[in-house]
Amino acid sequence: MSSLPHVCECGLSECRTALLPVLYEMSELATKSGDLSSILRILLRLMRRHMKVVRGMVSLYDHDSGHIVVHESFGFTPEEVARGIYRLGEGIIGKVVESGETIVVPSIRNEPEFLNRTGSRDQNDADLSFLCVPIMRGRKVMGTISAERPYDNSELLKLDVEVLSILASTAAQAVEVYLLENVENVALEAENRRLRAELKSCFKPANIIGNSKPMLELYQLIERVVRTRTTVLVLGESGVGKELVASAIHHYSSSAEGPFIKFNCASLPESVIESELFGHEKGSFTGATGLRKGRFEEADGGTIFLDEVGEMSLPMQAKLLRVLQERTFERVGGNTPIHVDLRIVAATNRDLSDMVARGTFREDLYYRLNVYPLTIPPLRERNGDIIALADHFVSRLSRELGIAIKRISTPALNMLQSYAWPGNVRELENVIERAMLLSEDGVIHGYNLPPALHASVIGPAGRDGDIAQDSLEGRLNAIEYELIVDALKLHRGNMTEAATHLGLTRRVLGLRMARYNLNYKNYR
Repeated sequence: MSSLPHVCECGLSECRTALLPVLYEMSELATKSGDLSSILRILLRLMRRHMKVVRGMVSLYDHDSGHIVVHESFGFTPEEVARGIYRLGEGIIGKVVESGETIVVPSIRNEPEFLNRTGSRDQNDADLSFLCVPIMRGRKVMGTISAERPYDNSELLKLDVEVLSILASTAAQAVEVYLLENVENVALEAENRRLRAELKSCFKPANIIGNSKPMLELYQLIERVVRTRTTVLVLGESGVGKELVASAIHHYSSSAEGPFIKFNCASLPESVIESELFGHEKGSFTGATGLRKGRFEEADGGTIFLDEVGEMSLPMQAKLLRVLQERTFERVGGNTPIHVDLRIVAATNRDLSDMVARGTFREDLYYRLNVYPLTIPPLRERNGDIIALADHFVSRLSRELGIAIKRISTPALNMLQSYAWPGNVRELENVIERAMLLSEDGVIHGYNLPPALHASVIGPAGRDGDIAQDSLEGRLNAIEYELIVDALKLHRGNMTEAATHLGLTRRVLGLRMARYNLNYKNYR
């Protein structure tokens, strides 16, 4: 390789003395305003005019995406700039960002690490040097300044590396502020939007217990309908919690500040229902000693919940239809139309479509009510919620009854989860209350639960199908089953230790376990 022509240090000094006013201008701007666009405009002007750089660029590093992209440049076409994207350790720029160290390539043509990602280099171009310095604050690398130009003097090359380092140091604070405001904050906002969307998709009413898949699907339906004033029809078996769903719809809606009025359509005789729903004028019938507002009038501005709507007579169905269509009614004995602004939530455990076919429910009312049906799954279809519901009832009833319950035993939990729950959540609540009253040691045991739950786990007296669960033998079976399960759980499935704990031989314990279909492996 031929030696570079000598240029005296004095000449080099004079060559770069002209940079000082521009460097000062850039430093002043960085100190006073911190405006990155203005600072980079001066920086690129200095590189192009005073340092005679052929192509120059400022690249910034986005920590979240892992990309290093061209932020400002000259000597490149827009297409070339768009292609200039690197990752950590990729090419010269990627290596500078990764290491935080300056890299100088004396000859691009002979450097395999120079990727020419932009595609700006041509085989016929003059042999250029490539200088790349990191933009850093402390140990944090935020980007690079790179320059291409021919050098025939190593001292000038070294001096320009120092100038680029000064430029990088001067621009560092403004780059940091820019990244914080325009990249990192944008990423944080995007993450916040993602989390809000995730929370939104996981909408869960506070008054409803359960995280099983059927309940999560129900929550999504509730979340959609609370944004509107649409009429809702809540369907489900008796005891599933239809009133809780109606309450959630009201309290998460825009009319939550308004009243929530409940009315059971099966609780009163037909002669009284009309007055209860629509009110009456003074003297409209015997005993009407004064004006009385009905439930619809009381619910104005809020929500009315009509439970057991399938029990309404056909004449009352016709009156309800008018309210649904016009939001208008008259009190009994009155002729002044009363307009109300409310949401109607109706509920039933009856098959309304079947009632329509049999002529016991008005078809037009059915279609008015069935705008947005919500079906609550029975408890047997949401087995994963049983334990959470049981714990909730224990906690609440402990406060109400003044009974301290520390836990529910494992056999009792097995029984709760194996039972079909025809009475749904209401039955579970009653079972827990009864068990708490029977508990003597602060623990709900399997033998504290009703006999019907024993059969779901241990069968009728194990293999003796002729013994009733509420007999003495049946109750003894339940106690024996619980003691064996507790011993297996305590000794982590070790049958020898469990048998010793129970005062039995290992063989006898094995026979008893076979009787109740217990497997020691389930307790390891």
